[in-house]
Amino acid sequence: MIPITTQECFLWQTTIKICDMLMFNPLTIRFWGVRGSIPCPGSHTVRYGGNTPCVEIQANGQRVIFDGGTGLRVLGEHLMGQQPVAAHLFFTHTHWDHIQGFPFFQPAFVPGNQFHIYAVPGKNGQGIERRLNDQMLHPNFPVPLQIMGGDLRFYDLEAGEQVHLAAVWW
Repeated sequence: MIPITTQECFLWQTTIKICDMLMFNPLTIRFWGVRGSIPCPGSHTVRYGGNTPCVEIQANGQRVIFDGGTGLRVLGEHLMGQQPVAAHLFFTHTHWDHIQGFPFFQPAFVPGNQFHIYAVPGKNGQGIERRLNDQMLHPNFPVPLQIMGGDLRFYDLEAGEQVHLAAVWW
């Protein structure tokens, strides 16, 4: 069992409820990144991975992604062979190591792909769209958020809010 603190992930503590029906349907979880703060890929991190946080869950025909660390770039490369792509992307919080892969998430640039993007606003009131937009502004990044050609829909959540995705409560 992996210990998760409330500071690390509000979703695990307060908002994720998986229906009993998941017991009867396939559930796939893939860890694309598990490191904190600094990505450190290399031969010495092969066993546990060297990318920052990104977890993909597939259940009942839904793809749900938690966090957009550098592992999101690798997931994006994988998804490029599965067009069109639709997914729900939840950010547990917007520290750099949890969002730094988003500008490199190739499927978000492809028209016809759709992403529902969720997070609780930061203590300063900044919503997820603004936070992702700001990290992609010059001089931080050469390509603004508005260039992404996919259908990006942003949702600011309240702490403890439940999100209903088809037959699954997350």
